[in-house]
Order: sequence, then structure tokens, then C-alpha cells
Amino acid sequence: MRNKLASNSSIGAAPWKFFLLAATLLFSYAIPAHADDHEEAVPEEAAAEEEAGPVDDYMELLEAQGDYAPAYDFFTTSMLWTVIAAALVFLMHLGFATLESGLCQQKNVVNVLFKNVFIISIGVITYAFFGFNTHYPGDFNGWFSWGGMIGDLNADGGNTWGYGGLGLAMTGFGDFIFQAMFAATGATIVSGAVAERVKLSSFMIFAVIFVGVAYPVAGSWHWGGGVLAEMGFKDFAGSTVVHAFGGFGALACVMVLGPRKGKYTESGIKPIPAHSFPLAAIGVFLLMFGWYGFNGGSVLSAEPSALGLVFTTTTLGATAGAIGAIAISWFMLKKPDLSMALNGILGGLVGITANADVISVTSALIIGFLAGVIVVFSIITLDKAKIDDPVGAISVHGVCGIWGTIATAIFADGFDFMVQLKGALLVSVFAFAFAYIVFSILKIAMGVRVSEEEEDRGLDIAEHGQEAYGS
Repeated sequence: MRNKLASNSSIGAAPWKFFLLAATLLFSYAIPAHADDHEEAVPEEAAAEEEAGPVDDYMELLEAQGDYAPAYDFFTTSMLWTVIAAALVFLMHLGFATLESGLCQQKNVVNVLFKNVFIISIGVITYAFFGFNTHYPGDFNGWFSWGGMIGDLNADGGNTWGYGGLGLAMTGFGDFIFQAMFAATGATIVSGAVAERVKLSSFMIFAVIFVGVAYPVAGSWHWGGGVLAEMGFKDFAGSTVVHAFGGFGALACVMVLGPRKGKYTESGIKPIPAHSFPLAAIGVFLLMFGWYGFNGGSVLSAEPSALGLVFTTTTLGATAGAIGAIAISWFMLKKPDLSMALNGILGGLVGITANADVISVTSALIIGFLAGVIVVFSIITLDKAKIDDPVGAISVHGVCGIWGTIATAIFADGFDFMVQLKGALLVSVFAFAFAYIVFSILKIAMGVRVSEEEEDRGLDIAEHGQEAYGS
């Protein structure tokens, strides 16, 4: 019996030994074969690159290496990232709508949401009609050149926008749709500051002019190769050109419009509480999420090291801004204030937007933290000056926009402080003056404020005949 078992054991083991031996031989053969192929491929690739020589232009690179070369894959990936970033920036408008409606009174929520629907819609349309080609006019005198409607931006096959060593890797339509999402932001900032007492028709006219005319003109000074670009001004994703522009436009409108009824009394400042802090918090987190597209898309390609840096500095700036606002507001107000914490996140984001691609991790933390501190002081100071901004838009976007722009010269090498300051002031003064003049004309021509009775009743019923929440 023992001999039979031993015999069966040896027979059963034989196939396993065979398969083990075969697998070992195959594996041993495969490794050197793969290594040999790789070693042979490297000199061939190097020889091809040496033969082609340095290629800076995208189209030359495609011609030299073929349609499915790594350069083409990079361009395709970059274009995909660009439209994803554009979608994220669009999502920011949902964040603005949610934040503004949450910080306002319940009786004005429909009005706030309506304005946000109109702003993104008219912003994209006017940008297509004349904004884009005014924003990027090509050769002009550095101050103003009116552009016409966009045409077929794929006329040359769509792959003609990869210039400068692939520093700009997107199609013409990709560039348009990404920049169009930026365009409406300036008027959205104003919307929150004038909430709860502005006449809808007057605001709509103002929004068309502000986002359709003023924004692309100011933007052309920097991104269109105008006077700011000639100065060497640095504003990566728009702390000044987008945010300070909107913030100081909002300041002008608030000064023309006046405060909400009952806000400032003989006995002092009367708080008008937000109707939904959950909505406001959701709005801020949506804005922070969208900001990854706002800043990340401004890399203008999917270049890995730049994207990683920008995402990191953006996140650190936002979170440090929250900590700065929490700390200083808790100290000054004796209680932890949620609205200040939320605005601290936004202030940190605005502060980091001008410099996210050129600063260190430590600098991002400092810039964001100080932006959070600044936004609290600014909100309190404006309130004492009887400048009524229900959502803190002037402080978040205007004041922190200037801070982020000059912080670029303080924390990054190669940028002149005075150039940064002059550029920020130029755009801010232009936005303020433009908005003040246009809004004052509207005030004279048709009025910009609802009646006291309409304000008491709420704009949802007075302007829209609708309520945000059912009874």
C-alpha cells in the first residue's frame, strides 16, 4: 500500500513540475527579450529627435512626429482639461446663486436666482457677439479695439492654437468657451452686493453693459496684450482683471443705490440675518470646487507640474483664508461667525488667483491667511461706513483682489511691486468709474431702486409674483 501511494504521488506531481518548469523558462525568456527591445528602441527615438531638431511650434511638432505622437496626445488631453475647466467655472455660477440666496432674506430668493440665470446667459451671448474679439484684439493701441462676432474657430482644422512650446494647448472654440465662463463673473459679483433692493430691469441693463463692454476692454489690457501686459503686470487667473473689477464695480453700484431699509439706524447697525446658512455654505463649497477650473484651467494646458502646483496653492490659499477669518473674527466679535469663515475661504481663493502658478506652499498659506484677516476687517469697516453689501462681495473680490495682486510681487520673484499696484488700481478705478457713471445714468433715466413698499414686501412677490418656498 505504501509503495502504491508513493507511486501515485510521484505521477501526480509530474504535471505540476512540468508546468512550473515551463512557466519559469517562458518568464526567463520574456524578460531579456523585452529589455532588449527597449534598449534598441531608445537609441532610435533619440536619433529621431536629434534628426528632427528642436521644434517649438505645435504644428511642426505634429508634422515631425506624426498625428499620434505624444505631442498630439498632450494637445488632446489639454483640450479635454480645458472644457472640463470651463464646466467647473460654469458651476461657480451655481455657487454664486446659492451663496447669494442663502445670505439674503427668504422674500428675495427668487429675485437673486433670476438675476444669476440672466447674468450667465447674457454674459456668454455678448462674449460671442463682441466680447471675445474685444478681449483678444490682436494688434491694437493697447487701450481699446472693438471686436466683432466670433466666426468658425475650427476653420483651420481646430488644432492651430498650440503655440509657444505647447504653453497654450487648446482649440479656438476651447479658448472661447473657457473665457466666456469668466466673462459673466464680474456682473455676478455686483449682483450679490446690490441684492434685496435693486430694480430688476435696471440691473439687467447694467449687467449687459458691464459684462459685455467694460469687462472685455479691461481684460484686453492684460490678456489681450494691452497696456498692462506691456508693463509686465502679472495676474495669473484674474485677482484684479476679474475679481477686483467686479468688486469695485459693485462698490460703485452700492454707493449709488444706498443701503437696505432699516440696516443703519440711529441706534446703530441692525443686522439683517441670512435666511439659510446651509445654502450659503453649499454655495461657498461649490465656488471652491469650481475654482479648481478657474485657476487650473488658466494653466491653458494639462502641463502636469503646473497643474499640480496650481491645485495645491489654490487649496492652501482657500483653507488658510478660512483659518485667518475664523481666528480674527472670533477675537473681534467674541463668537465664531460662520459667514466670516465662509468669506474667509473666498477671500483666500481670490488672493491666490493672481499668483497660484508662481508661489511656494509657504507663500500660499501666508497669502491666504492674510486674505482671510483682511476680508473680516474690510467687511466691518464698510459696514461702519454704511456701505451695505449683503454678501461681502466688495471685500472678498475687490479688496482681496488687490491684495492678491500686490502679494504676487511680495512672495514671487521677478515682479515689480509698483507695476502690480498700478495695474490693480488702474483696473479697479476703471471698473468703479464705469459702473458709477452707467448706474447713475440709469438712476436718472428709470430709477435703480424699488419702492419702500416693494422692499418691505420682498422682491419675489413685487418683481416676479412668485415665492421661493411654498406655504
